[in-house]
Amino acid sequence: MKIIKSWGKYTKFILGIIDILIIIFSYFAVQIFVNHGLNIVELDFTRIINSIITSIIVYEIFLHLFDLYRTITSFESIKEYFCYALACMVSCNVVSMLGIIFNIKLLSPIENLLAGFFIAVAMIFYRAIIRFFLTNRITTGHTEERKNLLIIGGGDAGTIVVKAIKNTLMSIYNIVGIIDDDPKKKNLNISGVRIIGNRNDITRICKEKRVDIIFFVISNISPKDRREVLQICQETGIKLRILPGIQDLITEKSIMQNLRDVEIEDILGREPIVLENHNISNLIKNNVIMVTGAGGSIGSELCRQIAKFEPKEMVLLDIYENNLYDIELELKAQYKNIKIDAVIASVRDKKKMDNVFETYKPSIVFHAAAHKHVPLMEYSPLEAIKNNVFGTYNVVNCSDKYGVKRFILISSDKAVNPTNIMGATKRLCEMIIQAKDKVSKTEFVAVRFGNVLGSNGSVIPLFKKQIARGGPVTVTHKEITRFFMTIPEAVGLILQAITYAKGGEIFVLDMGEPVKIYDLAVSLIKLSGLQPDVDIPIEITGLRPGEKLYEELLMSEEGLTTTEHTKIFIAKPSDITMQTVDEKLNALETLVADENTSLGEIKETIKNVVPTYHENNK
Repeated sequence: MKIIKSWGKYTKFILGIIDILIIIFSYFAVQIFVNHGLNIVELDFTRIINSIITSIIVYEIFLHLFDLYRTITSFESIKEYFCYALACMVSCNVVSMLGIIFNIKLLSPIENLLAGFFIAVAMIFYRAIIRFFLTNRITTGHTEERKNLLIIGGGDAGTIVVKAIKNTLMSIYNIVGIIDDDPKKKNLNISGVRIIGNRNDITRICKEKRVDIIFFVISNISPKDRREVLQICQETGIKLRILPGIQDLITEKSIMQNLRDVEIEDILGREPIVLENHNISNLIKNNVIMVTGAGGSIGSELCRQIAKFEPKEMVLLDIYENNLYDIELELKAQYKNIKIDAVIASVRDKKKMDNVFETYKPSIVFHAAAHKHVPLMEYSPLEAIKNNVFGTYNVVNCSDKYGVKRFILISSDKAVNPTNIMGATKRLCEMIIQAKDKVSKTEFVAVRFGNVLGSNGSVIPLFKKQIARGGPVTVTHKEITRFFMTIPEAVGLILQAITYAKGGEIFVLDMGEPVKIYDLAVSLIKLSGLQPDVDIPIEITGLRPGEKLYEELLMSEEGLTTTEHTKIFIAKPSDITMQTVDEKLNALETLVADENTSLGEIKETIKNVVPTYHENNK
């Protein structure tokens, strides 16, 4: 092992000595071959010695000219081996030519050519042997701690991963085989590792080979196939890591660094969304853009994506200073040419909102500020009304007063036939913007979508924390379903939706198929290499106040029309008037004025204000 470790330090010297010895022995081997045996008496030592000395000089010159002493032996491939053969063939012919030109007593051209062949074979052979031992070095010490690794993917990424592991990580991983769906590749070897099956063999191989960890390293695969293969891997209950995408195929180091734990987004397998960035840029570039709730999950991602389209100025407004400070620092570090103003303020504060709008005069307002947690708002309904309803009303009125071109309300699927206070307040916000649009030059629109993966307080981060603690993972009902979308995906569609706005629309985003929360819990546990109800218990806790089994994205009376984008739809505009909205708000103002109003009275008032609201009778 000490010899292997010190190999790199003396590589050139050692290889040079070995090559010289090969040249010497090759010429004697030629004499044995030509003379059918070695008779020392009959040998012409003058010619042999002259040939050896001349060959050593010529061969070493050409090996250096071909830069072959600079190659790393453990990384040599067919290309380098071809160069060795070429250098040897050129060298042996040059030796013969020198003998003829300078009348040096050398062996015949045929003998020189034969010697060149022996030298080439020997040089390639011993280098291949060295490469084999360097890339398959025997680990010492804690070999029992090595993890049995199964690699999914026999393409370029898989080849790089195999080489990277063999070069630097053999003490950690024992590669048991490679999985690839291409039938032509079965039983072929990649750097000494055999392709032992396709996706249908994964479960069997994991059991037979006692696999400890799986690397999914297919860089170019459809979301559907990715989802199917990952689901098979998930069922094995083995820890799974994944290569994010083809952009990571740069170096072995970056490949290994970019292998990450599988996220639930990979299992959902949604097709990537294509946006018409030109239309978005036309709206945002060189304009003043305001985002309320800028420190939240959706608000902060809105800020990130808006900044890419080069607005003149961004006004980030939030009541919570820590998150706002984080997004402000992030944007200022990345976008030096954009004026970024962070404003600590509550949308409830009518006077403050008026001051902010008068100061900055935004062209476009994205209103993401809201209380969104369903159970909390059931226990604090007046806070939901103050923040969501009257906060929105304040920002809407300021947008109208100060000539905002377009106002975008970030709404929720919980606004559809709401069974909770939070959803009812969001539905009323939709009514406000649709009514206001009829009497204002500002274009008021709303964008409605479901849950986003990884948002603050959402179920995925909660499940991960519960798994990390050893469980239990809590699910309110085994049949409860939700629509899910990634935060960047949702925000990208919001920006795309506003390019279609004419005023008064509620844009509905295609959230794909609803997903069972229980299935998400099971998947996350399995992706952690654990077994549900064995390593991590799943506890059914019962529906929470205001919670329903499934969410809807569209009210039955609204209808639905398509847009130019396949994942964006428009709900039928409402005929509600501003007068009707004002009457509803007056009723709510009476509630808010009295903090001692009973929960029953609040809910009855909400039922009158939002006709589609109904309590969830569990």
